Amino acid sequence: MTYPHRIALCLQYEGSHYHGWQRQPHQSSVQATLEQAIGALEPTPSPLTFAAGRTDAGVHASGQVVHFDATGPIPADRWPAALNGRLPPSIRVLAASERPLNWHACFSATYRRYRYTVYNGRSPNLFLAPFSWHRYSQRLDENRMLAALVGMLGTHDFAAFQRAGSSRRHARTTIQEVSLDRDGDVVTVEIQASGFLYGMVRLVLGQLVALGENRFSLEQFERRWRTGARAEVKEAAPPQGLCLLRVGYPEPVFPKGAWYDCQPRFRLRSQDPPEFSPLSPNT
Repeated sequence: MTYPHRIALCLQYEGSHYHGWQRQPHQSSVQATLEQAIGALEPTPSPLTFAAGRTDAGVHASGQVVHFDATGPIPADRWPAALNGRLPPSIRVLAASERPLNWHACFSATYRRYRYTVYNGRSPNLFLAPFSWHRYSQRLDENRMLAALVGMLGTHDFAAFQRAGSSRRHARTTIQEVSLDRDGDVVTVEIQASGFLYGMVRLVLGQLVALGENRFSLEQFERRWRTGARAEVKEAAPPQGLCLLRVGYPEPVFPKGAWYDCQPRFRLRSQDPPEFSPLSPNT
């Protein structure tokens, strides 16, 4: 008789190839692709996988965490090589470890951290396009954007940033850390929370960019989310700029080099001429 043992995987994927993490009928998904590869190595057909976060179509991951219950003889440290030989190049397993059967990739997590990349240069860049949102009409005011982010720290009701179709009973969550950095023409935003609402990060970024382009005030931004004015939150940032950076747990699950900060940061010298003022439109 074989007994199940729980295997945790840390994986990367390029989301542009998939209709999100979760398996869907007649659509390519990361979950279905991974389960097919696991099923080819396991005596139990089609073992189920459970992820720390359900990324949307087109969203990337550099440190997604997944678990499944194995019954075969493959030890945990052999799973990355075994799976990478069967997965497409758009999905890579970085590390694996065995966990107790009561450990859960989603419910045992203490935080998820997302990174969003905005390319704020005037000229298109083919190599940044799959992983960033190109905003070229004017230079973003990153100071206003950071002030808005800092104001969201703590536990609040973020119903204004929840897409329709969510099954959650409430919209309260805790934003634990935020950061915003500009390196030349690249603006990088990171948000860490205990959990995220359905579509939350992309809706927040859509509002932040509008704020950075001076389309409304910092006070209007704060009023919208504090009063739950979902009807006023009209623009969501596109998926390709978003990456699930990492997932945290009370105890380390993988070596730090395999999960902590595995999406390279883009660094691009500003190409804007001196007359391109911080808030002037590109004409």
